[in-house]
Amino acid sequence: MTEMKDMQARVDDYIGQFKSGYFTPLVQLARLSEEVGELAREINHVYGQKKKKDSETNKLMEEEIADVLFVLISLSNALDIDLSEAFDLTMKKFESRDYFRFERVDGQTDSGTTR
Repeated sequence: MTEMKDMQARVDDYIGQFKSGYFTPLVQLARLSEEVGELAREINHVYGQKKKKDSETNKLMEEEIADVLFVLISLSNALDIDLSEAFDLTMKKFESRDYFRFERVDGQTDSGTTR
């Protein structure tokens, strides 16, 4: 399994081959929006009411998700953000703030009782 730091280094090595380097954050945000749109379209084809046209090619869901991940890693690298650290911060936030946000499978409630 590839670690996040390895993914960030691999993207950095790839981008480092080109004179232009990383695109500006605003350009990368536009690219991210495009990639998320492509993922949304694919999800809509598979799970929604909008079916593919006969002329449209099949795309793998994992490829569309990975395209989003690539652009997120590129943006993070350009902004010098360690995604492992950022992920840990976000998980700590969700694990504490949202611990009782939804009904828990273990039956715990915010009052400390079990349902």
